[in-house]
Amino acid sequence: MDDLHVVSLGLVEYREALALQHRVAAARASDEIPDTLLLLEHPLCYTRGRRTPPGELTLPEEWYRARGIDIVDVDRGGKVTHHAPGQLVGYPIMRVDSARDHVARMERALVAALAEEGVDARGRSAEGPALTGVWVGDRKIASIGVHVSRGITTHGFAVNVDNDLGPWGWIVPCGLPDVQTTSLAAETGRAGPLLPCLRKRVAYRFAQECGLRQRIVSRDRMLDASSVAA
Repeated sequence: MDDLHVVSLGLVEYREALALQHRVAAARASDEIPDTLLLLEHPLCYTRGRRTPPGELTLPEEWYRARGIDIVDVDRGGKVTHHAPGQLVGYPIMRVDSARDHVARMERALVAALAEEGVDARGRSAEGPALTGVWVGDRKIASIGVHVSRGITTHGFAVNVDNDLGPWGWIVPCGLPDVQTTSLAAETGRAGPLLPCLRKRVAYRFAQECGLRQRIVSRDRMLDASSVAA
């Protein structure tokens, strides 16, 4: 069984994490490292995917920037989404044959991890691209958006754990004007910190879905790969 390297990075500024993804992807493409799952949190920011039309940021960009909220245009699929501390973000950097199957594996892994936390969730990518992600009833708890280049994936998933849900109301989340967002804390009524436990569950379930053996690797060890450290 091949390894999945799992690297927990803590809180990382979005643009820094994006640059790191690109370096890790280059190392994976040249087979310097195995499939790798980066797990982290971001400071408050919004990202716009390739299919984001005008108007999904419902307020002027100056309004967000005046509050220290970064806005980043990225090459993933999907539309506008939100990141903040208390949200578990996962970037699988791995070789895949099918982006659709990759998305479905992420959905199944998140559903299984949330079930262990007592939350009955479901993936909905089979219902169409607009509904990709993980839902609890009609409430969205996790967003998914990916990019594949030369068979290597970047970007991934973001699960609301115990983050403030208020900033979701300042955008049209994932292009769905009537969507209601939720979180692990909101669904269970439990107080945080909830993220460390869910992070372990998600890493294990994702490795299981991919048929890989989870191996915990430090950031420093990952950076030892020449293409990553460059």
